[in-house]
Amino acid sequence: MKSEEIISRYIAFFAARAHTALPSASLVPENDPTVLFTTAGMHPLVPYLLGSPHPSGSKRLVSCQKCLRTVDIDEVGDNRHNTFFEMLGNWSLGDYFKEDSIRWSWQFLTNTADGLGLDPTRLFITVFAGDNNATEDSESTAIWQDCFQTVGITAQIDAPLTKGGRIFRMPKDSNWWGPAGQTGPCGPDTEIYYDLGPGNGNQALANDMPDFESGRLLEIWNNVFMQYAKDQDGKFQLLTQRNVDTGMGVERIATILQGVKNAYETDLFLPLAKVVPELKDEAKRIVIDHLRAACMLIADGVRPANKDRGYVLRRLIRRALLHAAQPNATWLSGIMPAMQEIYATRYTQLVQNAEEVEAVLLAEAAKFQKTVEQGKREISKRQSISGKDAFDLYQSYGFPLELTQEYALQQGIHVDPEEFAQEFSRHQDLSRSSSAGQFKSGLADQSEITTHYHTATHLLQAALRQVLGESVQQKGSNITFERLRFDFSYPEKLTLEQLSAVEELVNQQISADLPVSCRSMSPEAARDNGALGFFANKYGDVVTVFSVGGFSQEICTGPHVEMTAQLGHFRIAKEEAVSAGVRRIKAILE
Repeated sequence: MKSEEIISRYIAFFAARAHTALPSASLVPENDPTVLFTTAGMHPLVPYLLGSPHPSGSKRLVSCQKCLRTVDIDEVGDNRHNTFFEMLGNWSLGDYFKEDSIRWSWQFLTNTADGLGLDPTRLFITVFAGDNNATEDSESTAIWQDCFQTVGITAQIDAPLTKGGRIFRMPKDSNWWGPAGQTGPCGPDTEIYYDLGPGNGNQALANDMPDFESGRLLEIWNNVFMQYAKDQDGKFQLLTQRNVDTGMGVERIATILQGVKNAYETDLFLPLAKVVPELKDEAKRIVIDHLRAACMLIADGVRPANKDRGYVLRRLIRRALLHAAQPNATWLSGIMPAMQEIYATRYTQLVQNAEEVEAVLLAEAAKFQKTVEQGKREISKRQSISGKDAFDLYQSYGFPLELTQEYALQQGIHVDPEEFAQEFSRHQDLSRSSSAGQFKSGLADQSEITTHYHTATHLLQAALRQVLGESVQQKGSNITFERLRFDFSYPEKLTLEQLSAVEELVNQQISADLPVSCRSMSPEAARDNGALGFFANKYGDVVTVFSVGGFSQEICTGPHVEMTAQLGHFRIAKEEAVSAGVRRIKAILE
């Protein structure tokens, strides 16, 4: 089934159930200075989910929304992550709730007449298990069991797959949404997974609990039930207006319905794949993903720049050109015809602004080529490259950190990305963005929230070493305004008990409101005092040691908070393998 038909079927299905169909909003949010881009289908609807009446007068809404996220940009190229994507969603603003939401999801997925006709035997469900603050979502569990029963499947709860396990209760970090800030609407969600099958390199399903991070089970739909409000005291109260917010990625469901291995083989990417240079799979995927996102941003009025949205756009274009590895970028002229082949019927701005979009791409490619040549000449003159040197290259030539690191590595030189970020923050005019309350992404972000994440990374590493042992060593980290990512040495997947213990230990240090202090000393003295530091080749004669109470000591360049209570609540969102013997944790502060 082609993507256009998937979308039209979805809209028609819910329109037949009294939902008002909405056009996609811009990727640039209106009247919302707190984020750079529209990141989910619910984003343009936040005021109405909070109680304001929708201009249409309807309490039932449906849309296919353009979205853009850069938080997982390093994962782009696998079978499930994209920078730009389309999100199908249906909403209830205080109208229907779990019963209708779940049954309609089931019907749309499994019906052949007006739905997608998926095989129900390949569907798996997760629901909220409950905790001290909110009760188990047994209502959703019962509805799902009844849905499976309609096709003769007895769906067991938390049972081995060999004994009919279909529905699995999960903790809050897996099956709970919100609140968006410290307080506000929130609630349990139920997630729908599809078994892609054992082919295409996917693992066989074990006979016990399914691994929802394995890659074989693909999350296709998420139904959020906003039935609580979290107050200033951290308590959860039932809402009088209960809302439903659902989201299903077009790219993911198209992958299933078109019977291909990943989204890049669907009709949402194939026209683009035909016009970019011949490359290895991962590089080609990054190129077409980033250029697709760039075209959508340009068509919505964003232009390349060195800050905010323009910085993200510039980074996407230049990262695509880096992976294309083609000095001559004339092939970019084929991008817009391919984009129109995919999206012209849905997004007329790609037709109306086609010439301008292409002109922006070509102009940025020309600038980038000059930047590459200038940067190479400067790097070749240096015996070493500090984070400050890397920033000077960026400030003087617009030379991106990724390229500096690549060319420096060829000369056996390490570049400190944290020092680069620190220099960036010192030279950025943050006052205008701060007064507007606007967060920024990636390296452009040295706002208060990323400072919080930086300190949380220190607590995380110390907690991991306490729970897992002192053999744990940092292998890398990445921080954005949305999350922290921490890579560390450990030979096996962490258990839920281990993750819970780490999370609890970090939160204990936050609750203790420990002071954060720093001292300058030699690397030898730092290690003699017990400070951690696993990147020996980057240290000079004097290092800065940051101490968090008596819990953590690390050699670091900052920035950090003054007291740990500023961090809020720490939550591990994901734990996964990176390579043999290296694990990755992604965590957020709430």
